[in-house]
Amino acid sequence: MSGSLAILHLAGNVALLLWGLHMVHSGILRALGSDLRRWLNAGLANRGKALLAGIGVTALLQSSTATGLMTASFLASGVVDLVPALAVMLGANIGTTLIVQLLTFDVSAVAPILILLGVIAFKQSGKTRVRDLGRVGIGLGLILLSLHLILATVQPVEQAGLVRDLFAVLSGHPLLSILLAALMTWAAYSSVAVVLLAMSLAAAQIVAPDVALALVLGANLGNVIPQFLGAGKSNPARRLALGNLIVRGAGCLIVLPFLPRIGTALAMVEPEPARLAANFHLLFNLALAILFVGLLGPLARLCRRLLPAAPVSDPGAPRYIDEAALATPAIALAEASRETLRMADILEAMLRALAEALRHDDRRRASEIGDLDDQLDRLHKAIKLYLTRIGREEGLDEADARRCSDILTFAINLEHAGDILDKSLREIAAKKIKYRLSFSTEGALEIEAMEDRLMAVLGLAISVFMTGEPRDARRLLNEKVAIRELEQSATDSHLQRLRAGRPESLETSALHLDILRDLKRIAAHLASVAYPILDQGGALRPSRMMDEGETATIAPAEPGLRVPPASSST
Repeated sequence: MSGSLAILHLAGNVALLLWGLHMVHSGILRALGSDLRRWLNAGLANRGKALLAGIGVTALLQSSTATGLMTASFLASGVVDLVPALAVMLGANIGTTLIVQLLTFDVSAVAPILILLGVIAFKQSGKTRVRDLGRVGIGLGLILLSLHLILATVQPVEQAGLVRDLFAVLSGHPLLSILLAALMTWAAYSSVAVVLLAMSLAAAQIVAPDVALALVLGANLGNVIPQFLGAGKSNPARRLALGNLIVRGAGCLIVLPFLPRIGTALAMVEPEPARLAANFHLLFNLALAILFVGLLGPLARLCRRLLPAAPVSDPGAPRYIDEAALATPAIALAEASRETLRMADILEAMLRALAEALRHDDRRRASEIGDLDDQLDRLHKAIKLYLTRIGREEGLDEADARRCSDILTFAINLEHAGDILDKSLREIAAKKIKYRLSFSTEGALEIEAMEDRLMAVLGLAISVFMTGEPRDARRLLNEKVAIRELEQSATDSHLQRLRAGRPESLETSALHLDILRDLKRIAAHLASVAYPILDQGGALRPSRMMDEGETATIAPAEPGLRVPPASSST
């Protein structure tokens, strides 16, 4: 086999190994993802439990990177301290060695059985968890098959001068070996794959034992890079990755000068080269855990000092509500109103993102709707809790109590409107983009007309919320009626196009009608701000709004009872 062909075959077999690891990882996450997160969270009470939780979860996932990302999410949300999070990473590093230990034994004969059983479970089972576990079986079979193929590929490599010369460069250059393995781990996003490759090369005597050990060190060091990339701009997650880097970097610096002696000592226990590399991988991570588990407190303080907390601007955090203002309800209500206007601004941004996602098939704008809805939910929660505290204040007069109720009602309706955009309309936009569907020209114009009218309704609803002007409240309910009629007209036109057999209308019918319906629902939520104002002025019948100039004819209510306003959902 020529050197170029050998490298090509080796790369293909490594790619098969990576795909097998990916299938096991994704299958475990889909079958047990929520359980794993719960187990991991439960184990974060102290560093001992955290260490064991990191070992167990990583052994199942076969990815310390995935365990690190889970832990980083707990850390960012504030439910866990940095010390137990670092302990999880020590355990995760040990967890990666367990699958390596298992795969050092010759179990390639069971690969076809695992693939067969996995395919049967994946294709035949209607139960989601069994189907996902079938994916795990296929992945394990592919891992074993790829390892067998890697060994078969590297055995004749000694006959290929190019490959022999390439790996000969690594002999006597442990730093180069570490750097190469670290880059390969970064590219593969899997230290397990690189360690298994190093074991295969050592078993075929392509690389010397000390080079194999250096490659193992590089795989351990390079596994930190994906954690840094996954941390993004989150300082808590970056501190976790930094702590892991310090631990592994210190371990590599300590061990590097003694690699030849360590290799000789391990060979006396287990001379087989692949087992030697696997044992070194296990002992290295065990030694790091024993050495650093008692030093996690100082390590956490060092990470906080190197990466101090930076002020983070959360768009979903309240800006105006103030604890001190609670003593003066009028001021507190004014501040709550300002925060509610921010909710309206976020909802407007969501509507604009939806319009652009539908018009230009923009996936990025569609995904922004979900992020904006998260901001809307956080702001709504803060306003609701603040208004609840205002309501408990003594000396709150009737007018302030009514205003407090109106603010809360408007905030709740804005949050409901955001849920419609996120849970329904965003999914519709994603489906349209995924399947490359297009509305008819007339249908697209109808949707755009409703979107424009809805933006006007939002602006009018904000005005009514702030001024309480009855005339504007009447206009707002008239706009709600106009949108309802616009939706009905657009639906009738769409049905006519269906009867005419227009292909664009036929393939997008469900999406089109759902969009019209959801936009009408949002308008109803926005218009609800008008009902309390008109009800207080006696301008509502129990079932509909009066015409301007008409005298109130609502029957007097029983003492202590009040006639409810018309439903906002009609």
